[in-house]
Amino acid sequence: MSGNRLTRYQQLAEDMADAIRAGLLRPGERLPSVRVTCEQRRVSPSTVFQAYGHLESLGLIEARPRSGYFVRATRRPLRAGPEPAPPRSEATPVAISELVFDLLGSTRDADVVPLGSAFPAPHLFPFDELARSGARAMRRLKASQITGALTAGDEGLRLALRKRYALQGVPLADNELIITNGAMEALNLCLQAVTKPGDVVVVESPTFYAALQALERLHLKAVEVATDPKEGVDLAALGELLARQTVAACWFMPSFQNPLGALMPVARRQALVALLAQHGVPLIEDDVYGELHAGARRPPPAKAFDQQGGVLHCSSFSKCLAPGYRVGWAAAGRYAPQVERLKMMTSLATAIPPQLAVADYLAQGGYDRHLRRLREALATQQTHALKLVERHFPAGTRVTRPEGGYFLWLELPPEVDALALHQRARACAISTAPGVLFSADHRFTHHLRLNVGHPGDARFDGAIKTLGRLAGDLMVGR
Repeated sequence: MSGNRLTRYQQLAEDMADAIRAGLLRPGERLPSVRVTCEQRRVSPSTVFQAYGHLESLGLIEARPRSGYFVRATRRPLRAGPEPAPPRSEATPVAISELVFDLLGSTRDADVVPLGSAFPAPHLFPFDELARSGARAMRRLKASQITGALTAGDEGLRLALRKRYALQGVPLADNELIITNGAMEALNLCLQAVTKPGDVVVVESPTFYAALQALERLHLKAVEVATDPKEGVDLAALGELLARQTVAACWFMPSFQNPLGALMPVARRQALVALLAQHGVPLIEDDVYGELHAGARRPPPAKAFDQQGGVLHCSSFSKCLAPGYRVGWAAAGRYAPQVERLKMMTSLATAIPPQLAVADYLAQGGYDRHLRRLREALATQQTHALKLVERHFPAGTRVTRPEGGYFLWLELPPEVDALALHQRARACAISTAPGVLFSADHRFTHHLRLNVGHPGDARFDGAIKTLGRLAGDLMVGR
């Protein structure tokens, strides 16, 4: 779960999960009733319901109407399944952009079911409230605010962000926060601030294809380090890499990593920051999914453990509040002056209206309420999607079970070429993101990332069923 002490419901869920994995509770077996569990463990009914709900979200148990809870009968591993082959240890020049443009162009078509998209469903976001906030903020706009927002961003928004981080236990220095045109500008500026052409940058394996595109644009080389769906970056492998090779920076996503959905445990985040500080290597932390946790509390970013200003933390509102507004930021530590200078030399500033709209929305006090609804919708949809994958995909398919976000990473049987599956799916008006997008050397040929963040889309169930059938067809050569 995490490095912190477990709550009662978490401990109960962990004990029952261990019993299921050990075979003490068998598939199809009925779990003790809530009343019996309350008496046996001396806990409240709400604790038991929370524990059972958590086990259900992990796909370990299922509720049957008027019958109780039962251990799920499943042909898949109960824990995250995919185990990618170790990545190459040599630095690799990156050439991924043409493949990205070709494969993901279909996600712009509204008639295509967006299983390959990087965004959740638009109806999950409070666009009406944001529009009212924008109109209200623009009526109050003073001329001095326009020039005052150059280049670091609107002072009110930066103050609101610093306050939010402080309440989460992550104090930011006065001048290290820079508002950007989405997280991608923040990440690109941070990468440019700490590298020069020809440098080596360590990325996760698999990694987000936009990170590879950024490296390609800046003529940087990638070294991939193995990343586990449950534990995140392999710290032992990273330590060996840093000891033998000169590395300019690391670009990692500790929270709900794209595409794996991996959530690095708190203790390992702290160890990661310490390891990189020891070697003097800056960490570019991509934290755009941090707010989309399914647990009770947001996991602290790696930035929370930064004592030397070596973590360049980047995030945005694009995945959790306002897609399309392009409001992101970088808390760039000791590299903030370089990042701000690069911002001035490239885009100069971020547009004022969306900044003011978001700042006003935050001031109204409804953001956390919106996040709770969003997290609940995504968690429920993930559970539903896992059941569909289990029902419709060929035997031997393995799938991650993330604790947040909205991506599933599938390892298909070796006979299934994910690129061929993508092409067949596109002919059926379904987009996918095949695994070759997520590695500099185009590995993960039978892997697939699915975006399941589309609750309420009537096409979703049929698209998963069709995708599973197409994968089965490829296994038998039809």
